[in-house]
Amino acid sequence: MTGTVIITGANGSLAIPAVRYLLDKYSDYTLVLTVRNTEDSDPNTKRLRETIAKFPKAQTSIRQLDLADLDAVHEFAGTIASEITDKKLPPLASIICNAYYWNLSKDPEFAADGVERTIRVNYISHVALVLRLVGSFGPEGGRIMLLTSDGHDRGVNGLEKYPPGIPDDLDSMLKATPDPDKLGRGFQRYANSKLATLMWGYALNRYLEKDETLRNITVIIMDPGNMVDSRALRTNTPQYVQYAQKFVLQPLRPLLRLKDPSLRTTADAAVDVIDLAMNKVYPGERGYLRQLRKVPSSKDSMDEDKQQKLWVKSAEWAKITKENTALGEYI
Repeated sequence: MTGTVIITGANGSLAIPAVRYLLDKYSDYTLVLTVRNTEDSDPNTKRLRETIAKFPKAQTSIRQLDLADLDAVHEFAGTIASEITDKKLPPLASIICNAYYWNLSKDPEFAADGVERTIRVNYISHVALVLRLVGSFGPEGGRIMLLTSDGHDRGVNGLEKYPPGIPDDLDSMLKATPDPDKLGRGFQRYANSKLATLMWGYALNRYLEKDETLRNITVIIMDPGNMVDSRALRTNTPQYVQYAQKFVLQPLRPLLRLKDPSLRTTADAAVDVIDLAMNKVYPGERGYLRQLRKVPSSKDSMDEDKQQKLWVKSAEWAKITKENTALGEYI
């Protein structure tokens, strides 16, 4: 099976080795790679282009997309759907929702429409992208990759100070106020976005299974592990986190892994993400994985009543209607 693979945040620490591995091992696929800044003035986009250049026969395009801008996400999805209809692109084989944002060192930041940036980038815009494009997969289906984190589970991640949780007032997730504990509250917002991603992924799988034309599309919600070489640890983080990465996590990773197997490199995680996205690993299966292990997700994430409420509210947040998604029957 060949087709189009979309990767958001394609110039990120996980994404660049993922692109390299995908072009090397699955060269028949067409890649649509989204980044905020398509110019080589962005060193990460330049590195992405240099990676692609090593595969001169590859079918790739780098597209501008800022996931903080929900209207831009809808415009992008409409463009991709039209290109597939017009046979300018093959049908989708996979959507890899890789882009992320966190802010552990400053006051909360907001999108232009006032929505807190973490929940918009990590969650709401990916909901919009997936639901707008779910009808653009081929009849043989494909796979949607949603990335979560061990932060979704209470008491697991070392950066957690305040436990993650989906509040009864769901709209409160779109808001944030300044707090002296920027790391603690920033990580809680990040963890909540990853918990929401996981819970919504469970609901999405249920609706895909119900739909005769879409049931061959499977959703994997994956915790790719704690990547010690990720740029994330140097972006919007306190200086001590950056020092810990440089002087502890990276040099001592082989030893630290004896206690915490989730510590790994972006290159290792990239292989798992792509093999899952291409249906090579766990073909046709659905659900949550911690790296490649089938383990239960948190108790909170398994609350089907709250999953359903989040499903309904997320469609509202993402401006998804019965008319603009192939899953309109369930909106």
